[in-house]
Amino acid sequence: MKNNPLKRLVSVQKEGQAIGIYSACSANRFVIEAVIKKAKSDHSCALIESTANQCDQFGGYTGMTPEDFKNYVYEVARKYDFDLDRLFLGGDHLGPLTFAAENEEEAMQKAEDLIRAYVAAGFTKIHIDTSMKVASDDPNTRLSDETIAKRGVRLAKVAEETYQELLKKDPEATEPIYIVGSEVPIPGGSQAAVDNGVEVTKVADFKNTVATFEKAFKEAGLEEAYKRVIAFVVQPGVEEKDAGCTEYDRAKAKELMEAIKEYPNIVYEGHSTDYQTKIKLRQLVEDGVAILKVGPGLSFAAREALFALSFAEDEYYGGTDVKLSHFKEVLEEEMLKNDKNWKKHYHGNDHELFIKRKYSFSDRSRYYMSNERVEQAIEVLMTNFKNGVPLNLLSQFMPIQYTKVREGSLANNPLDLILDRVMNTIDEYLYATHQKELF
Repeated sequence: MKNNPLKRLVSVQKEGQAIGIYSACSANRFVIEAVIKKAKSDHSCALIESTANQCDQFGGYTGMTPEDFKNYVYEVARKYDFDLDRLFLGGDHLGPLTFAAENEEEAMQKAEDLIRAYVAAGFTKIHIDTSMKVASDDPNTRLSDETIAKRGVRLAKVAEETYQELLKKDPEATEPIYIVGSEVPIPGGSQAAVDNGVEVTKVADFKNTVATFEKAFKEAGLEEAYKRVIAFVVQPGVEEKDAGCTEYDRAKAKELMEAIKEYPNIVYEGHSTDYQTKIKLRQLVEDGVAILKVGPGLSFAAREALFALSFAEDEYYGGTDVKLSHFKEVLEEEMLKNDKNWKKHYHGNDHELFIKRKYSFSDRSRYYMSNERVEQAIEVLMTNFKNGVPLNLLSQFMPIQYTKVREGSLANNPLDLILDRVMNTIDEYLYATHQKELF
């Protein structure tokens, strides 16, 4: 058995050091590569998480099981000769999320299989999320902390059993750590048409959640597993919007951030930290949110880079006999063909929806990047610029990357340009977390 290095997040925070880690919750190939490439160059570590709807025992929307996802990430890590001991894999929102249309027993059995698949594949950061209602729950009654904790502990028991089986095959397998809670923001963002603001988790609710989960773990005979619950998910008052975000307000979250000081063995995990400024992100880490989740903010940057190249392609090759990728148009066509991944999240008239499909900060276009036609368009786009983007067009559409190319610190090829744009966002999180000091 190998101790989980991520437990150090708790010890450094309790020692008064404002050190954390960002978690890249994405299956986007450019994002994964950028995270690992940046960690390699920064002599840091990397935490990459797959969300339940991205990869599950059935393949998720990516077509990958947890084992497939691990193998893919490891392949990228080997490409950059990245130390696997500094690479951590997590499962995000593991629970009945994608099975919520079924009754409790059916949904929880599938959730058990989901957890089992992640732990068996060697994922060591397990976010157990049973905060959502299933079909048999009363739609008009708040799901109690007791119900959430009971279901969560049921999944923790499966995770522990699976880990014991894993140890028989690999005695050096790293122990899983757990993230739990009941104040979990909606995965993928709010589906409401009206923005009613974001409410910071009440201290009383947080304390009740901790007490309820601790009791449930002990009653299930999982005291040792509870020692590896390192964080609770809370809402510190942040959320992305279509064209902005609700920024972290220290004053509004003051009482919540004071409360974590009463617990020597846990920290906060913050979801939906996308698009916060690096200053706000730093404040979150200083205040006790040791794990910063980011997903759409990274894939949005990758999409921005692809759009920039597509605009440059239109300008440079438009009207010639060169085959164009029509990347922007293909993406739009595929999103219109299959609207299930954006229709509940985007609201407005036809023009507003057109803009949101392309540019919304919630970046629902990320669900379509593995679409066959979209991938083909990306390959054509990258082939057209395999010898580099003309500097005048690079300056126009990717000015930050243009400067780096001119200075000789960045290669003028499509892949490196895209990865560097994603790394612009990663830099904000590295500024906030100081995670290179973690190990």
